[in-house]
Order: sequence, then structure tokens, then C-alpha cells
Amino acid sequence: MQMPEPSAAVLARKAEIVAGLRRILPEGAVIDDPAETRAYECDALTAYRCPPLAAVLPSSTAEVAAVLKHCNAHGVPVVPRGAGTSLAGGALPTSDAVILGLAKMNRVLETDLENRFIRVETGRTNLSVSGAVEAEGFFYAPDPSSQLACAIGGNIAMNSGGAHCLKYGVTTNNLLGVTLVTMAGEVLEIGGAHLDAPGLDLLGVICGSEGQLGIVTEATLRILPKPEGARPVLIGFSSNEVAGACVSDIIKAGVLPVAIEFMDRPCIRATDAFSGAGYPDCEAMLIVEVEGSEAEIAEQLGLILQIARRHDPVELREARDADDAARIWLGRKSAFGAMGQLNDYICLDGTIPVSALPQVLKRIGELSKEFGLDVANVFHAGDGNMHPLILFDANKPGDLETCEAMGAEILKLCVEVGGCLTGEHGVGVEKRDLMNVQFDPADLEAQMRVKDVFDPAWLLNAAKVFPLAASDARRRVA
Repeated sequence: MQMPEPSAAVLARKAEIVAGLRRILPEGAVIDDPAETRAYECDALTAYRCPPLAAVLPSSTAEVAAVLKHCNAHGVPVVPRGAGTSLAGGALPTSDAVILGLAKMNRVLETDLENRFIRVETGRTNLSVSGAVEAEGFFYAPDPSSQLACAIGGNIAMNSGGAHCLKYGVTTNNLLGVTLVTMAGEVLEIGGAHLDAPGLDLLGVICGSEGQLGIVTEATLRILPKPEGARPVLIGFSSNEVAGACVSDIIKAGVLPVAIEFMDRPCIRATDAFSGAGYPDCEAMLIVEVEGSEAEIAEQLGLILQIARRHDPVELREARDADDAARIWLGRKSAFGAMGQLNDYICLDGTIPVSALPQVLKRIGELSKEFGLDVANVFHAGDGNMHPLILFDANKPGDLETCEAMGAEILKLCVEVGGCLTGEHGVGVEKRDLMNVQFDPADLEAQMRVKDVFDPAWLLNAAKVFPLAASDARRRVA
């Protein structure tokens, strides 16, 4: 369907907004050509697309503040964008919005090895933070699968985790301070290099707020000494439920691996064909990694293997050296790319109690049959952060809608067993109308009042997180 041509009034308003942005920013930092703004029409949730009014690429906190002040004065919505890797539509624009991209803001501002922190601009990629300190024997712990591309700003917005979050925690556990720019253009310093900031825990409010409260331009991050050593073990099982029960038993035993990753048969086969990792032919597989001294590694793996053997594993494979370890991880690290070769898919992100893994995995299998869509499971099993991949055909009428309906049932299931709608991808547009499944009206009202304080006109990423009707009503009142 061809979109109608914009009216003269709409074109005049766009020209006014863009002219003001060009006065604020250097040449080349404002993008308004329709052919070029298409690059910003979606993020990694590609099922939904909408070209923005314009996109801007500031190079400093001062420029971000000037842009927000200008947009606030003209009532223009702003959508923050890190690297565009959001799987929940967190950076999806509206046609009247300005995308504010942080890609040019990628410098390391300060490194303090003695006090174990690094301060960076938030357009810097996750993996390059560790790259900046690895020569000195340090690393940044959160490691999303997209860490090669995803930006620290997006990690903070969604409170991202990764394979090693079981031991080291997610972004909020490794974030010490931020520079936040409000919609009014005010620059706030929240937290800092010290471990415990005075006053209210505003840092805890900012991390995971999905760009609703302000734009984080700088971040002070905790860095850690590299462990003495690490070793993974691969464990194959005859069913998803047995693998889930093994995870539960490992956690109950008091062992704290650095990672427990789960893959089921569809994912195992796809990733093995894609990467040549040499995975076993089994229904489900765990990758469990421990770290420490050789004695610590041997003790932890001994207990883990003892627990695994009680579940009659199809295969046990302990890494003997760095090459073995890399091969064990190879397929898991390439899982999302491998699944994309099979079909279109939606990657869900719900969190459940670890003890509920066998029950939830069984029910997901039943839902797959009920809806007639294949599901591949790959996720951070140690902390119950699930990532079911629902396969569908985007060219088949009705398939996307069926996929979304099935996804909604899986997310409702996560809440029913005591979990929540999201672990690290955020709510975005994908889950906004499921928020009332987890929160009652009073809970949602309390959350929206926090946004009222930071962004009274509801101009920052306003069509995200909260049910759309509630967001629209809030904007009309403002």
C-alpha cells in the first residue's frame, strides 16, 4: 500500500525542526533525506518499520543536550538509539520522531585500574570496553550475544546480561554511574566511581528504563581482573525436561558456575551445521563453564559432572585446552545467525525460576504443536533467562500474527510460574500490551508517575514499555 503524500503543514514543520537541528549540530550530523532515514526505520525487531522525521548523530553530551532542548521546545518526540540491536523494538521510531543515535560517541574517557573502573561514552560497543583494558588483565563482565555490535547505551537501557551473568550479574550490577541528559536538556550526574552513592538509588531507576527518562551519554563501569583460568563442559541429554532438571540440581547444590547455557535439538542441529562445532546428536545440551585456579576448576567440574551423571547424559565432554573450549562455545555464540538461515524468527525474552525449567520447556513444546510453529530454545539457563526462537515465514499471510500470539502465550506462562516478561531485551513495543499481565493498574500508574517527573510531556521513547492506550492518554494530558 502506497503511503499518502505528507501535507504542506507537515512538510513545513519538518523543515522547521530540521533547520533548527542543523543550527545546533555540525555538518553531516543531521539526516533527513528519506532514502537515508530508512536506515533508522527499525531495529533488530524487523517485523515493524517506520521512517523517522529525521536522525541526528551528536558527538558530545553538550550536543545531545542542545538537541533535546530544541525538540522539547517544539514538542518533537525523540527516540534514543545505540547500535539498533534491540530485539523488542526499543529503538523503533514514529513518523513524527527524531532518532538520536549515539554511534559517534564512542570514546574511552577515563580508565582507573587501581579502583577498577572505566568511564566511556555510551556509543561504545560492549566488547570494545573489555578490549580497552584486556592488555592490563581486566575485563567488563556483561556479555550479550550481540556484544560485538551492541552499544553500552542500549545495554544500560535494557539492563542487558549475557552468558556469564550467572556469576557476575547483569548491567545494573556492573554500572557505577551515568551522565544523563533529560528531555529539557538538563545534564545530570548520577552515581560515580565510588561503590555507594548517597541519596535515592536513581541509578537503579535509570538502568533498565529503556530510554524513558533521559539519554545516557557517559557511563562509569566496573571492570574486573581476568580469572586465572576457565573451562567449559558440554553435557548432552535425551530430553529438554531432563536437561532442565539437571540445571535445577546444579543450582540447588550450591555450585556457582560462571555460565550455564541451554540449547535444544533444533538449535543444536542448526548451529552445528552453521559453525562445524561438532555437537552431539541429542535432544538437549548444556554448556557449563567454571573458572578459578586449576584446583578450583577441578573441584567444581567434579561436582557438576557428578550431578549430570545422575541424569543419564547422552554425552559428557570436558574441554582439555583453549581450542576445545572455543569449539564448545562456537555454536552457542553463533546461534542467532544460524537460526536465521532456517527461517524468519522472533526471539523472545522471558525469565522464570530455575526450578520451573522442566515444566516451562514441556509447555513450550505443547504450544509449538498447538500453534503449528517450530520453536528452538537457547538461553541462559543458570538464571532462568529464556530465549525461545519461534520460527515463521514472513511471506506467508497470517504467520507473523500466529507467531506473535504464540509468543504472548509463552510470556504469560513465564509470569504464571513466578517469572517476568523480560530478562534483558526490554519491553519495547513487543511486550508493552502484555505489561498488564505482570502489573496491576496501581503498579503501572506508579511507574508512569516516575516518567512524569523526568519527562512531563512524554516525548522520550513514549510509545514503548507501557500499554499504548496509557501512553497516548499520558501524552494528551501533558
